[in-house]
Amino acid sequence: MHIGLYFGSFNPIHTGHLIIANHVTEHTSVDKLWFVLSPQNPHKESSSLLNEYDRLHLVKMAIQDNPKFRASNIEFQLPRPSYTIDTLTYLSEKFPLEQFSVIVGSDSFQNIRKWKNHERLLADYHFIIYKRPGFPIIDTYGTSPTILEAPLLDISSSYIRRQIKEKKSIRYLIPDPVAAYILENRYYQ
Repeated sequence: MHIGLYFGSFNPIHTGHLIIANHVTEHTSVDKLWFVLSPQNPHKESSSLLNEYDRLHLVKMAIQDNPKFRASNIEFQLPRPSYTIDTLTYLSEKFPLEQFSVIVGSDSFQNIRKWKNHERLLADYHFIIYKRPGFPIIDTYGTSPTILEAPLLDISSSYIRRQIKEKKSIRYLIPDPVAAYILENRYYQ
């Protein structure tokens, strides 16, 4: 089975994430897509993160009606901060019959040389790259990634958190049940 791994803090998950994930499953050979929730991203400030179990619950709520999607807490059991190569090594050992691809935006792929063991990542794993405006794919580092023109929304989790803090609507930015749960539990206030 071909599994696409969509890594992120998902702080919180939003409609933009879901559109990209759906596009990947519809326009590539990916059979299943796992949202791999990172409890601590080495490139982000952890103090701004909602508790990882609460974020995982929000992801599960957002994807519950799509059988191709799965929320993964695999990085919760691994050393922190989370590094993609360590997670992939663990998953490849645990699921040796599965084929894993890494899903990233062209902005992240431009910074791939800053990732831990990026040479091994590029050599051992397939990348699915969705284009982001202003971040052309100039170098694929000798690999043959799948490059997608996915529909993108110009929203971010930080924008959503700011909206919540300012007591402004987050309607249509995230699925309604997730928005209701966030507001009910006073997350990001």
